[in-house]
Amino acid sequence: MAIERVVVAGGGTLGSQIAYQAAYSGFRLTICEVNAAKVAASKRRVATWDTIYARELAATPAMLHDTNERIRYATDLETAVEDADLVIEAIPEAAGVKREFYATLAKVAPARTIFTTNSATFIPSQFAVMTGRPDRFLALHFTSPVWTDHAAEIMGQPETDPAVYQEVVQFAKDIGMAPILLRREQPGYVINTLTTPFLEAALTLWANGIAEPATIDRAWMIATSAPKGPFAILDQIGLKRVYNGLLAASAQPGKGGLVEVAHKLKMALLDQHRLGLESNHGFYQYPHPAYERADFLI
Repeated sequence: MAIERVVVAGGGTLGSQIAYQAAYSGFRLTICEVNAAKVAASKRRVATWDTIYARELAATPAMLHDTNERIRYATDLETAVEDADLVIEAIPEAAGVKREFYATLAKVAPARTIFTTNSATFIPSQFAVMTGRPDRFLALHFTSPVWTDHAAEIMGQPETDPAVYQEVVQFAKDIGMAPILLRREQPGYVINTLTTPFLEAALTLWANGIAEPATIDRAWMIATSAPKGPFAILDQIGLKRVYNGLLAASAQPGKGGLVEVAHKLKMALLDQHRLGLESNHGFYQYPHPAYERADFLI
């Protein structure tokens, strides 16, 4: 079955990027949110991606117009998924919220619909039973920003049908992603397993008053010749998503201290509507962040 009709559930920082990239690649899709206010916020994010695709990918006004024409918005899940071939779940990183979502989705989606989770911290087998179709359920994980970090990690669970897995691999290719195929379930997949300790260490240095974000980024960029440091990466991920991830990770043994890191992130940035790239202000200001200046490493 070729995937043609796509629904992205959750139009947050990453969900809206996934949807935009798919629409930019020619797919017609629906972003489904829980209420009209969330839809309005998603539309504002999409307008941000218009600007970025024009600036960074040289997208023409006609290309941006066509991309937006392919995106629809909905608040009623049943209506949104009534003819969906693929649903990409990109809702908040809270196990209870995801379980409730899949229990509802299972009741209203067509039997043929493939369900995928973009969860950064959970593995698909944690929700497979709730989907009512474990053979058609797996993880399809993106990283931000989707338009440049074009890896799509694809991770099944023990009951995923291999043919369904390959359909999702092909979809990832069709929207310009490079599929990263995992042979077994792994919390954090490949990319987050490698980068999460790095980002948590940077945030902890900042939260403990050891050094300022720009100083930490400079140290990393000078030492490794990397094009950006951890706080630039955090801005791209989206600081709401980072905050939720910190709270989820704090429940793990030995990581209770991340609660205080999350609290500082909320007080210092989120409460000031500094959300990262999405709001043009996070640890850095955009569109011309300090780390891109020629004198940043001097």
